[in-house]
Amino acid sequence: MKRRTLMLAGALMLLPGLALAHGPTRQKVTVTTELAAEPAEVWAAIGNFQDMGWHPAVHSSTGERGNEIDATRRLVLGGEDGPTIDEELYKYDADQMTYSYRITDVDVAVLPVTNYSSHLTVKPREGGGSVVEWRGAFYRGYPNNDPPAELNDEAAIAAVTGVYEAGMQALVARFGAPGI
Repeated sequence: MKRRTLMLAGALMLLPGLALAHGPTRQKVTVTTELAAEPAEVWAAIGNFQDMGWHPAVHSSTGERGNEIDATRRLVLGGEDGPTIDEELYKYDADQMTYSYRITDVDVAVLPVTNYSSHLTVKPREGGGSVVEWRGAFYRGYPNNDPPAELNDEAAIAAVTGVYEAGMQALVARFGAPGI
């Protein structure tokens, strides 16, 4: 009994240290926008995993296997010799107008995230038009404690939010917002 009490006391003494030793927490970002165009028209523009030319940051995209599960694409950002992001499709449903993908390779200086997955969905909007939802989950670019500012949670959230918002603004410019 005395030994059990000592073991319990020792374990309890470790708890405060364990609380400080946790790593990063998974972050989430969701951005939605309403468009004047009907869902089928929007999906025709953004529903092909191999073609992300609708996003202003993407100079070009190439890939293999179309919209099949495990299809891959490489996004070239900015210009012809710009940085790249490699992605893999893991869910695709044209009838539901949604797909899900993960980043398989990116330099954290380009996008300060790790273990990133994302979902892009087009839905009908009540009263006409459509709603596009882009959501992602990820860890910051620096997986250990005490990350530098450019690789911390706030930097990761800001970067992903910026990517999503730029894409949504391009869609509004292309399709218009309801009532405009």
